[in-house]
Amino acid sequence: MKAIHVSSRWASIVAVCAALSVPLAAQKRVAEQPKPQPTPRVADRTEAHKPVGFSQFPVADEAPLDADAAIERAVAQLLKMPEGDGDQWPYEGVYREDRGMLPVGYRIGGTSIVCLSLFAAKGYSKDDARKQAVEKGVGFVLKTLDEPRMQLDFVGNYDVRGWGHIYALQLFLSLADGNAIPAAHDEAVKTKTAWLVSALCKSEIPQAGGWNYSRRAGYESPRNPASTFMTAPALQALFHAKARGYAVDDGVLDRALAALERARSEPGAYGYGAATKSQNEVPDEKLSMMDKVGSSASRAALVETTLLLAGRGDATRHRRAIDWFFAHWDDLAVRKSALGTHIPPYGIAPYYFLFGHVYCAQAIELLPDGDDKDALRTKMRAYLARSIDYDGTWNDRQFERSAGYGTAMAILALRMPELPRPAPRASAKRKSAEVKK
Repeated sequence: MKAIHVSSRWASIVAVCAALSVPLAAQKRVAEQPKPQPTPRVADRTEAHKPVGFSQFPVADEAPLDADAAIERAVAQLLKMPEGDGDQWPYEGVYREDRGMLPVGYRIGGTSIVCLSLFAAKGYSKDDARKQAVEKGVGFVLKTLDEPRMQLDFVGNYDVRGWGHIYALQLFLSLADGNAIPAAHDEAVKTKTAWLVSALCKSEIPQAGGWNYSRRAGYESPRNPASTFMTAPALQALFHAKARGYAVDDGVLDRALAALERARSEPGAYGYGAATKSQNEVPDEKLSMMDKVGSSASRAALVETTLLLAGRGDATRHRRAIDWFFAHWDDLAVRKSALGTHIPPYGIAPYYFLFGHVYCAQAIELLPDGDDKDALRTKMRAYLARSIDYDGTWNDRQFERSAGYGTAMAILALRMPELPRPAPRASAKRKSAEVKK
């Protein structure tokens, strides 16, 4: 396996980004929320606090990371991080609601992902601390899903409630699969699971299909492009729900899958948004910054896996998307924990860094038996080792509280070989295209 190193130029940029202060306006907004996390802000870290990785951890054929030990340490950190009444792990992003408050969609999404990771780590059934944490988290999610901002009415041009819907649904379904729904919340979880399925189906982009947290043409307009980052996880959640017997509108699934397929360009990259017309014949040089292969590296594997689960996959594209993630890792890493969002040359925002690891790890597990899955698993651990923080957490944002989300995503990526495979679309024709010779 060829070693891939981050250049000294990229390492220098990472160091400069880490030295930048969080803007005063952002500091003021963060100050309005409780901040019990132990991790210093990026701007406050000393040399000793610099993340382990990038130039310090060259990628080798052997993973410089003991996954079990790393997960144990990460879980211990997550159990120290809950906010509120000890029942939530909010994700902090760039978006704020009225009066600068953190959106409830971020709170539900972040909490759901942390609970998923606590459940996914080894030994959950015998770990009372984790079970209590998940019980509290589930209670918070159930309560907060009743908030006005989590209902179906899209507000303004940007609205993140759908992210909360997707990962709350994934949490509830996963706990149900493992017979691990907290007894105190059993009936409420079952009721709210059905509601979440209905909410996702009703909140699709009309006619065009799929989902997007940014709808600038008006909520009900089919001119809104589906976000590939949001549509693929939503589809996986709905496939899972359908496999468990929940009523899912096949028309919703078909329209969303068609949107993903329209977003694929000639080289096989997936655009940030799905255009109204197919991009299948558009070469890379004619794509916008955010639609090129380099930008697509953090989502192509996710989309290809989702299409594979729907019976529309292609083995060659699927494997190529995995290879692209590692080939363009430097382009993702330079944006980790940095300021700004869609920065040239690839328009990759920092919050897709760990997201990309999870769905690349998932894609690896769907490779046919006999492929070099073990080598790719080792490679994934090696790359995760490069971005682990000094205290055993991961964080791809400059906001300290987002270490909960980042650490949870890293745990899920590390545990992916042992996790249940994602559910295929029920009744779908699952014949994938043969590998091209």
